This record gives sequence, C-alpha cells and structure tokens, in this order.
Amino acid sequence: MSDDHVAGRLVFYQKEGNATFVRDTGELASDVTTVAMFELTDPLSALRAVRFNYRWDFGNGQVIEGTEPVVMYNYTQSGNYTLRLHVDGNGTEPETPITGVYSVDVKVLDAIRNIQLTGPSNYQVSQNSILVFLVDGSPPMWVCWQILPDCVLARPLGCTLSMLYENQLRVEHTFTTAGVHCLDVSARNDVSNLQMSYSIYVSPNTYGNLLFILPCLAILMATFSFIIINACRPRRVYKPKLAASSNAMFLKEPGGFARVHLGNVATAERGEKERLLFQNGAFYSI
Repeated sequence: MSDDHVAGRLVFYQKEGNATFVRDTGELASDVTTVAMFELTDPLSALRAVRFNYRWDFGNGQVIEGTEPVVMYNYTQSGNYTLRLHVDGNGTEPETPITGVYSVDVKVLDAIRNIQLTGPSNYQVSQNSILVFLVDGSPPMWVCWQILPDCVLARPLGCTLSMLYENQLRVEHTFTTAGVHCLDVSARNDVSNLQMSYSIYVSPNTYGNLLFILPCLAILMATFSFIIINACRPRRVYKPKLAASSNAMFLKEPGGFARVHLGNVATAERGEKERLLFQNGAFYSI
C-alpha cells in the first residue's frame, strides 16, 4: 500500500527450470532466486522525468538500495517476513518530493524436492500394510496417491487425496493380488509440486496358506491314524469247543433219527461207565 503520491504494486517472479512463476500472493519458495519488481502506476506518463531511488528491506536484516525498480534476492530459509519498499523521487520542482512506502507480508516455503517411500520393499497379499511417505517440503501440502495392480490402468481411477500438515504421511492399504504394482504419488504446496512413481512387489500370503493347509493335514493324519489302528489291532477268534467224551449216548428214536446225548465229562474222566448206546431195546455199556 502507498503512503504518499507514488502509486504502484509489488510483484515477485521465481524461475524453476524452464518455467517462470508469478508470485503475486506473497508466497515464495526458499533457495530460489526471486525477482522483486515495483510496477509504477502512471497511466498519463506524468512521472517519466522523475528519478526514483528504491530501498528494499527484506525483513531479515538484508537491505538493498538502487535506482532500478527491479532487484534480485534469495530467501535461504523458510518463514514469515515483512518486506518494505521505500520509494523516493524528485520531480521537476525539487521542493515537491515524490515518495511512497510499500509493505507486503511474505511467506517463504520450502519447495517440494523429494518424496520418499519408507518401510519394507516387499508386501504380502491380504495383509494390512502401512505405507509411509516422507515429503521434503513446507506444509501445508496436498498429497495424492494411487496404486495400480500390474502397473496397468484398467479404467480411470481417482487418487486418494490427503491434506498434510507435517512432512510425514501414513497410509493403510491391503493388497488383493500378487505381483508388481506401481505406486504413483504427487505432492503440492503453494510454491511447488512434484510427482513420483515407485514399483512395489507383492508376494502371496504364505502364512494365510499355512492356516488353511495345517488343519487339512491334521484331519488327514487323524483319518489315516484311525485306519491304521483298526487294521493292525489283533482280532479275537471264537472257536466252539467240542469235547469228545466217552460217555456220549446215542439214542435212536422212532422214525430212524438218532439223538446224541453228552454226559458229564468229568464223570467220564473218573472212569465211570455210562451207557452209550441204546438200540432195539438192548443196552451196550463199556
């Protein structure tokens, strides 16, 4: 803003690579050469003959003076500064000086130089994984990321957008397929933006397969053990005992049928004589 007769505005330019950015909002990138310019407002060209002196106070103890409305400077550290410009000029009449004081609040941010993916290089399917991004730049920053299975974009997918108020972002993700995946991540703050890609290898979940295989093996082993135990167990054979006794008696009944009568075995062993055969009314004994 102007305190006196000189009207104009402050504009900042920063060049990165082949691109030149206009920083008219007072937000600058650190460690980038800044061109500060005072644009005089003189639509009627009434001040063409005035010689101006410019005194630039950058708010960090550095002061530059000169006769040109353009100065080059570099803020080496991020932070908030107040830049003041004193404009002094002499017109055709020395007794009427033309002056002006301009001030602007400058916010210096570190440009995003790198995005680093930390953590393991290999991940597993169906496992809750933590992805940690370290963003080298001044917050606040917008970070957008997406994972492409097999590095193939099957259909247009929107990235997951997060606002970052620090330099670290933690993301939880569960991979559903094995193979090589591509991770695309981009970060942006008010003075810069950066996009990077990473390759991630996802292996099958061997632990989950073991949880399925081990119960199956236990069931099979129990089944085979039951079969082997039943096959190897000795079998008891029951044989009918028929004791030959000398005191057996055969009786022939009417009709031609013979009936066998077994006497007391113990009695036969003691030598007792029993009748053995009865036939046609005759007895035979031994």
